Amino acid sequence: MTGLLAVYRREMLSLWVTPLAWVLLTVFLLLQGLSFYSIVVHVSSLSSVSLDSGPVQSYFGQSIFLLVSLLLVCPALTMRSLAEERRSGTIESLLTAPVTPGAVVTGKYLAVLSTYVAMWAPTLLYVVVLRDTGQIDWAVVGSSYLGVFAVGAGYLSLGILMSAMTRSQLLAFVLTVLAQFGLFILGIGEYIFEPGLVRDISVHVSVLTQMDEMSRGVIDLRRLVFDASLVIVPLFVTTRVVDSWRWS
Repeated sequence: MTGLLAVYRREMLSLWVTPLAWVLLTVFLLLQGLSFYSIVVHVSSLSSVSLDSGPVQSYFGQSIFLLVSLLLVCPALTMRSLAEERRSGTIESLLTAPVTPGAVVTGKYLAVLSTYVAMWAPTLLYVVVLRDTGQIDWAVVGSSYLGVFAVGAGYLSLGILMSAMTRSQLLAFVLTVLAQFGLFILGIGEYIFEPGLVRDISVHVSVLTQMDEMSRGVIDLRRLVFDASLVIVPLFVTTRVVDSWRWS
C-alpha cells in the first residue's frame, strides 16, 4: 500500500512527541505494578498454591486491573487517530497526498498497535522477578501475552473505526468504551443464559474466558479467529469510510 511506512512514522511521531503516550504508559505501569504486587502478596500468603492459581495465571486470568486497562487504554490510544485529523483539517492534505486510504488506516493502526505492545513490554520484568523465586512455565507466559495482544489488537481496531465516525476525541473515546463494554457484557452472558445458541456465542466472545484459558496455556484457535475478525472487519469498514471522504 502506497505511503504506509510514511503514515506509520508520522503517527508514531505524533504519539510519542506529545504527553499522551507517556502519561498513558506511566499510569498503565503504575496500575499493573500495583496489581502484580497485590497478587504476589496474596499468593505468598497461601499455604498451598494449585497449578492454575500461580501469580502469572492470577495476573493474566483473574486481575480486574488487566481488564480495566484493556477497556480504557485502547480507546485512549485510538481516540485521536482520525477524529483529530478531521477536526484540525489535516485529513484533507493527507488524502490528497500519494497515499491510499488503506495505507492511512493501516499505518495509523500499526502505530497504535506498536505503542500498545511497547506499553506491555516492561511487564516482562514481573516474570523475571518471579523467575528468581521459582520455576516459570514460559509456554504459559507466552500464551498469556498472546491473549493480551489478540484482545488488544481487536479493541484497537474498534477504536480506529470509532475515531473515524466523529470529529471529537472525547466522543470517539466514549464510543470505543461502549463498543468494548458491549462485547464484555455479551461475554458475561455465558454465566446467565441457558445452554443454547446465545450462550455459545457468549462463551465464544468472552474475554474473561479467553484470558482465563490462555493464562493456563490453553490456546483455542476459534478465539484467535474471532480476534482476527475483530481486527479485519473494523479496519475494512474504516478504510471504506476514509475513502468516502475523498468524494465528500
